[in-house]
Amino acid sequence: MADMTLKDISDAMADIDFCMLSTHTENGDIAARPMSNNGDVAYEGDSYFFTYEEARTVSDIERDPRVGLGFQGKKGLLGRPPMFISVEGRAELIRDKAAFEAHWTKDLEYWFKDGVDTPNLVLIKVHATRIHFWNGQDEGEVPVR
Repeated sequence: MADMTLKDISDAMADIDFCMLSTHTENGDIAARPMSNNGDVAYEGDSYFFTYEEARTVSDIERDPRVGLGFQGKKGLLGRPPMFISVEGRAELIRDKAAFEAHWTKDLEYWFKDGVDTPNLVLIKVHATRIHFWNGQDEGEVPVR
């Protein structure tokens, strides 16, 4: 088992643009959808995603903030499998324009044409409570705060 730090994992996650964000639906099923983190991953184990107020993701998180994130890295070196990262965490919904500006990148305008002024914009902050990784034959858990 290889030792990785939270910074190592954050750097790897920042290099993987899209992940699968999983939530719990009203009947307890799991719903997953691709989300872009735009490289916005903090060393403390936080990830940030933008969505619309009316998205199912928002109502799922309001009901149950426990979420999962699944990341798959690019092709591994020398034919090795890529890195995989699984994050369990608690999501927080942020509706503050100053927070939008702090986490905004130009690439987001592909989905949100009016930038931080997009109507019904919501920022999802996922604070990791557990992180597990697989990197070739190495695997392990990274302590979170």
